[in-house]
Amino acid sequence: MMSVSLSQLREVLPNEGLFEAKDWRLSPAPFPISETLHAQLHRLGTQLWAFQKACNDLYALSVDGRQPSWVHRLLDIGKPEELLRVGRSRVFRNHVPLLLRPDLILTDTGFVISELDSIPGGIGLTASLNSSYTKLGFNILGGESQMIDGFSRIAPEGDILVSKEASTYRPEMEWLAKRTGQRVCDAESYTSRQDKRACAYRFFECFDIPNIPGVAELQSLALDEKIRVTPPFKPQLEEKLWFALFWMRPLRDFWRRALSDRHFDALKKVIPRTWILDPSPIPPHAELPELGIQSFRELSDFSQKERELVIKASGFSERAWGARSVIIGSDVPQPEWRDAVESALSAFDTQPHILQRFHKAAIFPHSVFDNESGDVLPFQAKVRLCPYYFADSKGVQLSGALATLCPPDKKILHGMRDAILLPTAVGLNGTALTKEA
Repeated sequence: MMSVSLSQLREVLPNEGLFEAKDWRLSPAPFPISETLHAQLHRLGTQLWAFQKACNDLYALSVDGRQPSWVHRLLDIGKPEELLRVGRSRVFRNHVPLLLRPDLILTDTGFVISELDSIPGGIGLTASLNSSYTKLGFNILGGESQMIDGFSRIAPEGDILVSKEASTYRPEMEWLAKRTGQRVCDAESYTSRQDKRACAYRFFECFDIPNIPGVAELQSLALDEKIRVTPPFKPQLEEKLWFALFWMRPLRDFWRRALSDRHFDALKKVIPRTWILDPSPIPPHAELPELGIQSFRELSDFSQKERELVIKASGFSERAWGARSVIIGSDVPQPEWRDAVESALSAFDTQPHILQRFHKAAIFPHSVFDNESGDVLPFQAKVRLCPYYFADSKGVQLSGALATLCPPDKKILHGMRDAILLPTAVGLNGTALTKEA
């Protein structure tokens, strides 16, 4: 496999840091995937775009009474009425996020989607890594500029509004803005330019809105169509419980019609079985599907082997991003698992949580630099792959994929000091080095 030296890599990497107060390890080569997996990632973008539009439609139909009302009631829990009013505006009826990033866990049999993020970090970082490794001669997915071009299209010459909550990612957005003609602004003090081409990229989640004094003016301008804001102010689309709704039997016909049988069946293979941790009682003769229990509280008594499950906050909370609320049942002692179950059920009326099947990540060989000597060392890793999809009138484009390689002892896969963050290369030297998905 082609590789480069540490000095060669440092020559092409940006001098400025791309994440605030965070670093990671470097590698002499990008993460390689097979042509087969590459093709699957392209198809996944179309499937997830259809899924996102179906989610948007299902919520609106539920509000209008043409789908079960419990759908929107679940998605509205904990959210202020004014935000719900804005999100339900007819002006935004067909507006959906134009950028999607699923978090894919690579397993021995393929991949599963742990989450679907419509306001993802890593955009500028992935663009920078793509550019750097392409300059070194690698066949990078998205090449040198597709990430940059894709982001430029969704908010042309617009403003990137970054809140203090999201300040970790401000350096990468500033790097990106220098190459797109956009500008990075403090969300808390933002004033729209209100020119004919006014648009803004909202790089903060809806739960952060109470900390942003000028957001009411921004929403008003968007409602009057004087500025286009993407992603739209639709907090329901930032919830993780969509994966649970996808698996619900009463909604199966809707999903099949909205997605097509082909997309529905494809997504069933990669969306993990998910439940909403709802304390409501069920009839004594019934069981929760695939769990064999009559109350989620019975989860507390599951053995460690039975606890191949994950609990996480669904959304509209600072704990719902960055793996802050994630509890992996098999990785914690019984008392901690019991507390997590009870805490999630107790919070249902204000902050729903979801339960997901835990899928074990496969181990992949790669290489890493010793930062002092520059020597190349072997590295065994679990991999989270994050493809970035940009949508426009021409369809959905896969523009790059960030691979996060974590040490094998890590259960939660995310950017960390011990991890390697890499762009993705396709068929290096004609060899499919990544396990088929």
